[in-house]
Amino acid sequence: MPSPNSEPVNSPSKRIHVYGHVSASPAAIASAFQGRVSTSAEADSDLAIFAINPSAGIDTQTISLWQALDDFQIPRLVLVNGLEGQELDFDDAAMLASRVFDQVITPYLVLHGDDGEPTALIRLQDLEITDYSTNPPTTRHCDPEHEELVREFRDEYFEQTSEMDEGAFAAGIIFPAIPINLNKGIGVDVVQRYIDLLPSGS
Repeated sequence: MPSPNSEPVNSPSKRIHVYGHVSASPAAIASAFQGRVSTSAEADSDLAIFAINPSAGIDTQTISLWQALDDFQIPRLVLVNGLEGQELDFDDAAMLASRVFDQVITPYLVLHGDDGEPTALIRLQDLEITDYSTNPPTTRHCDPEHEELVREFRDEYFEQTSEMDEGAFAAGIIFPAIPINLNKGIGVDVVQRYIDLLPSGS
């Protein structure tokens, strides 16, 4: 039986193209979301997913592909893959993406378990935590400790999105950066929700 954490849902009619250095596993991401890996800018696309690996940085070809899509206003997601271990930081990766792509927003942040491994995401809009260490994943409201931990990030997120309506992502105006771990199912549901916001390809 397929895992609910990794099974792609409702996206066959969407034209999804995945870009990124091989270290960010673009082929695995394309498979998870029924897209295809591309090494050239695809104008005929419903969504461009840019996969980045914090330990490898962002290569010049991937940056060039991002810039080449600027003319088309295609919705874009940045997926930060390869977050195993304490050394690899989602926040740093999002800052790098903002520097070499365009300003990205971070609707979710990563929470780590006692062993330093990523186990959950916290949604900055309402401080809801999704814990992927349980099967199926469970949700709960954050405790005061986590609320204090993410306060500055949350303030920045609201500042960045205060004048944006719900259609800003689909219009290619804002670029969410999402932490993802396909093996643990972390962030897969989040990406799928963004895909579901898009109109179907013709």
